[in-house]
Amino acid sequence: MVNRSFYYLWGSQSLSNTVDVLYLVALTTLVLERTNSIFFATMVPFLRVAAQFLSGLAAPLMIVRYRLPFLLTVSQLGQFLFFGAMALYLSPMAQGESLIPVYALILFISFLDGWTSPARNALIPRLVHDDRLLKANAMVATTDQIIQFAGWAVSGILVAAFGPFPVLLAVAAGYGVAMAVTMLIEDPTETKRRSLWDVRTGIASADGSEANAPSRWDTLKEGWVVLWQSKRLRSMTFMDVTDALGSTVWIGAFMLVFVKEVLLKNEDWWGYINASYFAGTVIGGFLVIALVKRLEKRLFLFMLIGMLGYALCTALFAINTIAPLALLIVLVTGPFTELSAVSRRTLIQRSCTKDQLPKVFSAQGTLLNLLFGISLFGMSFIAEVLGIVNMYLIAAAISVLAAGVGWWNRKAFAEDRAEDSSL
Repeated sequence: MVNRSFYYLWGSQSLSNTVDVLYLVALTTLVLERTNSIFFATMVPFLRVAAQFLSGLAAPLMIVRYRLPFLLTVSQLGQFLFFGAMALYLSPMAQGESLIPVYALILFISFLDGWTSPARNALIPRLVHDDRLLKANAMVATTDQIIQFAGWAVSGILVAAFGPFPVLLAVAAGYGVAMAVTMLIEDPTETKRRSLWDVRTGIASADGSEANAPSRWDTLKEGWVVLWQSKRLRSMTFMDVTDALGSTVWIGAFMLVFVKEVLLKNEDWWGYINASYFAGTVIGGFLVIALVKRLEKRLFLFMLIGMLGYALCTALFAINTIAPLALLIVLVTGPFTELSAVSRRTLIQRSCTKDQLPKVFSAQGTLLNLLFGISLFGMSFIAEVLGIVNMYLIAAAISVLAAGVGWWNRKAFAEDRAEDSSL
């Protein structure tokens, strides 16, 4: 059974992700036009990740006090207001020239966005029955990839045609609509809301004081403790971390170098390979949805198959020098990527209680954001010292290591879920 609120969540988050792509393209274009500096342009994603990291650290304090749909609503309301302010600052009327207010607004927006992902991923198993969870995750993941696949191309066209200011206005409006839809979400694990302002969780008493609530420190560390104490979650976190370390090789800068130095092609082929990769992930999402009943029976096994298939494709991509074949390889990589990612997310959602889940996702997201940034520097160093081909081969080896850790801890995945949750 699928709760109607799941479709509200799916729709509002899809719209949020769409306008998120729009704003990244608009701001990156704006900064490049004004500074002609790659460094200042890369500050946009860097500040975004840094703010999301800090937000992830503080997110458990919000999660324990407020309903998850309310947190999503607050996030979208704040982004609506901040994007409106940014659009006004950059409008032809105000003609704001300094980038400091823009960077400051990016920090505020990204901090609000930091608890969106853990809240969304924790809400999904609350809104759908367990036997529909894998399919629900695949639907959300497929939509995310379609947005990524089409969003960057469409965003570039819109920014080129209308300029950053109208696009930022559209972004603000998009967040306003997403906020309105999110307000319709009802969390069935909480008592029914008495009014629009009934936003506290069951921990808070009627007068607003917190009854039997843990200390702030206990709240902040709970997700980390659960990750460490559960062998299954510890194993999957290690797999997610290693996957994040390896996945950085697919960012634009590395692929562009590979296209030029190994495939001996121009920037056009960089775009083709990006498009092929995202097309593969979309295909992979639809395959997971179509084969959901078969995958459910051997979810752990298919997770490992996805990781090993991804590692093999990465290695083949590294040693290949034929451009058309590279397109085929990255297309095939996509389904393995989605199979592994959706399986891991579903297993995590089934490995702890629904109350623990938001804090677990928050802790894991914080760790992944930190290590993703570190990995960017690490992989850059490897590419400089050992060459771009060896960098991709090392990334493939990292994925094999992650699958090996999963196989080594396979007994933890065979245990009853209830035993895994009683921490």
